[in-house]
Amino acid sequence: MTQFKTQLTLEEFLALPEEDITYELIDGEAIPKFKNDEMSPKFFHSSITGALFILLSAWAQGKGRVVIEWAIKLTRNQQDWVPVADLTYVSSHRLSADWLQDEVCPVVPELVIEIIFPGQTFGEMTEKAIDYLKAKVQRVWIIDTRAKTITIFYPDILPQTKRGTDSLEDSLLEGLQITPQQIFQQARIP
Repeated sequence: MTQFKTQLTLEEFLALPEEDITYELIDGEAIPKFKNDEMSPKFFHSSITGALFILLSAWAQGKGRVVIEWAIKLTRNQQDWVPVADLTYVSSHRLSADWLQDEVCPVVPELVIEIIFPGQTFGEMTEKAIDYLKAKVQRVWIIDTRAKTITIFYPDILPQTKRGTDSLEDSLLEGLQITPQQIFQQARIP
């Protein structure tokens, strides 16, 4: 693991060399997204990521883009914050369909999805979801692969937990008609 100086500016963070380790910028520090062996991606996490990418990409055709592990330039507590969501959806209204740069997401996405890793708690992910909402992300999905639930965080109402055949329909994601059951079946997680 590369050693970084304690406090980094956004520009210094974005100029870091690419490595096998994914870093997030949190309170001016480059923090590994996966802090130990427990938190490295496992089968359930990777399978859910793939299933969501397939399902959401099919829906997003002509609407926007769905990207896996794309760093997002946001602010948190009046500081630059660069989280790396497991999946991100950005509409063509926010980021034109012809935008093609090899850089972090330059706009606030409509939806970010985080999948709980072994070693993470729902409480930790809830705090991150609240930070996303404060940064003006409109929806945050927290997926618990063990409980087979998707908790949706909104900026103006209480979170809702969906399971089984509950619909994930949302006026923000017009035309999206999937359920947690479909996602877990696509991922082949019993």
